[in-house]
Amino acid sequence: MQNFTFHNPTKVVFGKDTVREIGPRMKACGFQNILLLAGGGSIRKNGVYQTMAHSLKGAGMKTTELWGVRPNPLLSKVNEAIRRVKKSKAQAILAVGGGSVIDSAKAVAAGVYMKDIWAAFEEDISIKRALPLFTVLTVSGAASEFNEWAVVTNDSENKKWAIGGPALFPVVSIVDPSVQMSLPWKQTVYGAMDALAHIMENYFLAHDEEATLGINESLMNTIIKMVGLLQRNPNDYNARANLVWSAGLAHCGLTAVAMHGGDWGSHGIEHGISALHPEVAHGAGLAVLFPAWILYLKKENPATFKRWAQNVMHSTNIEDAVKKFRLMLKKWKAPTTLGDLGIKPAEIKAIAANANLQGPLGQLKKLSLRDIEAILKLSL
Repeated sequence: MQNFTFHNPTKVVFGKDTVREIGPRMKACGFQNILLLAGGGSIRKNGVYQTMAHSLKGAGMKTTELWGVRPNPLLSKVNEAIRRVKKSKAQAILAVGGGSVIDSAKAVAAGVYMKDIWAAFEEDISIKRALPLFTVLTVSGAASEFNEWAVVTNDSENKKWAIGGPALFPVVSIVDPSVQMSLPWKQTVYGAMDALAHIMENYFLAHDEEATLGINESLMNTIIKMVGLLQRNPNDYNARANLVWSAGLAHCGLTAVAMHGGDWGSHGIEHGISALHPEVAHGAGLAVLFPAWILYLKKENPATFKRWAQNVMHSTNIEDAVKKFRLMLKKWKAPTTLGDLGIKPAEIKAIAANANLQGPLGQLKKLSLRDIEAILKLSL
């Protein structure tokens, strides 16, 4: 087992009726003037906004609001929010929503101290400081409420890239699973697939890291079981709570311990898809790509792929496990082909070229442009 450093400073406040704690939590950290960043308005419908606003008012917060963060969040919105923070002189940021809102807030938090935040995405400069970030989670999957990573699309260049750094860990994240009970089914499925992908990106690199392998298998099996329970009964709070917590654990650093940094090839290819097709949800793209990636890479670490087949998909061989994986996704009503996403075979070269902009993807095997095209063809 390789040496590692594990560090996660985020305080997670988990459970029913915890949204009302956000005001006192921010006040206790010494903040009075904040920027609230949100999406399209669903938090007004599910009552989160009203509860949160009451909490902030009770804590004496001066709040500037900025709405309109969209799925596959845009750099242009990040820059708008940076300008708003500077104008309002906000001391901290409160992100209310799912991964897109929280990722945007991380870029904003770092961007207020930089001339151009995109330079960090281009890896020209490192992130050394950021405004304190607080979150109220309303959609699980990305685990951005629990980690140091953020993904944003540069809408003028069609680049969907990532940043990360210790300064981007949220200070406090409020996670109330009950606010996700009213989510459309597809959002639950796409979040679950994103969480599974986060685990698998690390898992398939493993050899003898038994502790982390066992944790990863347990989380994958829990996610699969909880989605099945929720498909039968969407009002099952215990299933929702276990799914939400598992999704957070999937990408908080725990599943990556001693896993050589993870592979992230599938994520990179999916970024090529959603950079050119922003209407494609990240989890939807991963549902299409990951089975194909497994088939293409299975010979690179056959013992661990076979272990996944046996311990997660309960199959005797990898090919059968992938069939079961795709059947499970179909049962969940997730897309399983590029055609399901509305993507035509003629677009494969453009998607592969976009995914390859930062160079070869992956760790298990460095994926060339030809490799990426082959995986996309297996996804047709």
